[in-house]
Amino acid sequence: MKKIFLHNTFKNILFWIVMFLYLLSSYWFREDNKIYITTYIGFKVFLQFILSLIILNVYIPFLLHKKKKVLFIFVVLITIYIIQILYSLVRVYYFETFYPEVYKYRPPYVLVERMTSFVAYVSNITWVVFPSIILIAIKHYQEQKDIIALKEQKKTTELNLLKHQLNPHFLFNTLNNLYALALKKSDKTPEVIAKLSEILDYILYQCKDNYVPLEKEIELLENYIGLEKVRYGNRVEVIFEKDLHDNLKIAPLILLTFVENAFKHGISQELQKGSIHISISAKEDLIVFKLSNTKPPTSISLEENDKKSIGMSNIIKQLDLLYPNAYDLKINESNSNYNLRLELHEKV
Repeated sequence: MKKIFLHNTFKNILFWIVMFLYLLSSYWFREDNKIYITTYIGFKVFLQFILSLIILNVYIPFLLHKKKKVLFIFVVLITIYIIQILYSLVRVYYFETFYPEVYKYRPPYVLVERMTSFVAYVSNITWVVFPSIILIAIKHYQEQKDIIALKEQKKTTELNLLKHQLNPHFLFNTLNNLYALALKKSDKTPEVIAKLSEILDYILYQCKDNYVPLEKEIELLENYIGLEKVRYGNRVEVIFEKDLHDNLKIAPLILLTFVENAFKHGISQELQKGSIHISISAKEDLIVFKLSNTKPPTSISLEENDKKSIGMSNIIKQLDLLYPNAYDLKINESNSNYNLRLELHEKV
């Protein structure tokens, strides 16, 4: 916090030094009395500083941010008028008194007229408000950057939370499969453990980014399908078609949940041989994922299962976050089949 304060203080000091030097350079070669012009410009910059200090730290937070726009404009105009009076008094009673040679050939500066002149007031607005406008613009830009950064931070936090919820969900289902094989004392248990190790290595260490290469996700699906085929054996037929023309990226673990649900809610309840048909195509900026699986006619609707599924609800939330207005998910279900089509437009 202290570093941020010092950094902002340094930037403010630098801004006013630059403003002073800019104005001084504009008059430096037109005025012979360098002490006068330095003092005069310093005084004008001081008035600009006072106005900007009041506007940025009092009027904006206590009036403009509280939707009191009319009052904000009114008090700003009044403050500028007060500064005009202060400027006029200092010019007449200080600068014209101590530097008479500078004003010897200039038109007389009638104090009352200058303090009540609308033309003089408008003229003063131009130079006295100029730095404040710049600072307000800079502050607004910084606030917008902070808002965007906070939104991104919130989005990242929410995505990480969803992934942390999803990983235990997947692990729970897979350990159930492993437990079933262990009870049967199956010789395939070591193979399942090896595949599970590869899958977890990918989930825990290789998919931390919001988007990963599609090839990596396909490899994950192949490992998972291999894991399930060890469990179900001849009870399931899996067809996996790939048509990849471009190296696209995809949000991690999106497709895994769909495939996992096909096994869990479809194939696991089949009394006869079930089938799963998966196809993935990638061309230009579009990824199309299709999944179709059989299910027992008497089973609970997979759509109802999807509504109750933690994994599926998390996937929908991730799609909303990572593919806003850039995805299309369609699910159709009959008594014996479950069909899903997901279109993703690449976001990176």
